[in-house]
Amino acid sequence: MKLYNTLTRQIEEFKPVEEGKVKYYTCGPTVYHYAHIGNIRNYIGHDILHRTLEYLGYQVTRAMNITDVGHLANDSDDGEDKMMIASQREHKSAMEIADFYTKEFFKDFQKVNCKMPDLIKPATGEIDMYIKMITKLLEDGYAYQAGGNVYFDVTKVKDYYQLTNHVQDELVVGAREDVEADENKKNQADFALWFTTSKFEHQELRWDSPWGKGYPGWHIECSGISIKYLGEHLDIHGGGVDNIFPHHTNEIAQSESYLGHKWCNYWFHNEHLNDESGKMSKSNGAILTVSVLEEQGYNPLAFRFMVLNSHYRKQLLFTYDNLNQAEQTLKKLKSKIASIKDEGDLDDGSFKEYNNRFIEAISDDLNTANAISVLYELLKDEQVNGHTKLDLVNKYDKVFALNLIEEKKESENDAEIMALIEKRAEAKKNKDFDLADSIRNELLAKGIELLDTREGTTYRIINS
Repeated sequence: MKLYNTLTRQIEEFKPVEEGKVKYYTCGPTVYHYAHIGNIRNYIGHDILHRTLEYLGYQVTRAMNITDVGHLANDSDDGEDKMMIASQREHKSAMEIADFYTKEFFKDFQKVNCKMPDLIKPATGEIDMYIKMITKLLEDGYAYQAGGNVYFDVTKVKDYYQLTNHVQDELVVGAREDVEADENKKNQADFALWFTTSKFEHQELRWDSPWGKGYPGWHIECSGISIKYLGEHLDIHGGGVDNIFPHHTNEIAQSESYLGHKWCNYWFHNEHLNDESGKMSKSNGAILTVSVLEEQGYNPLAFRFMVLNSHYRKQLLFTYDNLNQAEQTLKKLKSKIASIKDEGDLDDGSFKEYNNRFIEAISDDLNTANAISVLYELLKDEQVNGHTKLDLVNKYDKVFALNLIEEKKESENDAEIMALIEKRAEAKKNKDFDLADSIRNELLAKGIELLDTREGTTYRIINS
């Protein structure tokens, strides 16, 4: 298994701390709004890594947090908590906001067949762990109190910028040019570990602490949760590329200062999903979610398939044309698989050859596009019998998670529809437009709308 490591900026052979076992942490959502499809692209990438590790025989223990307090509206450790902004926007309590959007997140998360992590921990449930860590950081001289808050002093760390390869002068205040400096800080890059009422008097979620009643900073949450539940040595930690600085940079600083040794060996980051106007975000008006795509008639797994045809470290452009093409291709793929007859005995030689080719592709820094190519080559290989093909498809789908086999019955109906589409195409070719129209109308009456594209004709279900 070879994986790109953000920490070393190179592809490395993956070697877990404990042979055969992987401890893996994924930064979870801040549950103040719906998760847009750019967020979900990130979690699909983490899901593929999780599934690939298991495919290769590793025992994976994966944890993820739910940020329901502490994530500020900007990157300078000032401004309101995102949960409080949502609470004011929707006239609900912060916990009502967190509960609603957590459930909405996992609905979309599961619609694209992402595996549930073994451990899912809301930040609000681990306050004692944060206080324990902050207390030790203060005692060891890595943190200080100012203005009623507790800050981490980045000058106490030998290589604070190891994850980003920055130098201090290249970084703006906080992480963006529009952020004002926090006057309580000794250094512009210092970050908050604990906020008190001296700064946020109206914060709804507050807890008693040695430094006053308040709440934790965003960065300490992931460190506390991962160390408590996965231990002092972490194999893989990841998120989106926008987490690299300052979030993951700060996690490394505080975690290694607390533990006294290297904490995480591999850092895994997914690139952005962009629309034609740029990076998707929650501030650009209407939020495009997996559920919205489903309401528009798309199979959520068509979005997953679109993501799998790109590399996780490359920016991906979302357009409806791209999604339509992905959905059409996925339907044809499932139709092809549905047409395979389960005949013959397992051909051990062919099985091993194609399984090794799949492993070679997916182990090459999660090259899902090449792994899909292996699947197509298998389906076209007339020397491999149907039983062996279906066994391999089922095995590959443990990583792809596209329901290639589970939806076979539905795909058999799909095969009938595709046969009518071919009959209509032949009628149009012969200028028998009455027959072509009658086929279209017949399918429409059954709730099946034909979609004519440059790549051919596919369909979508408009009622069910």
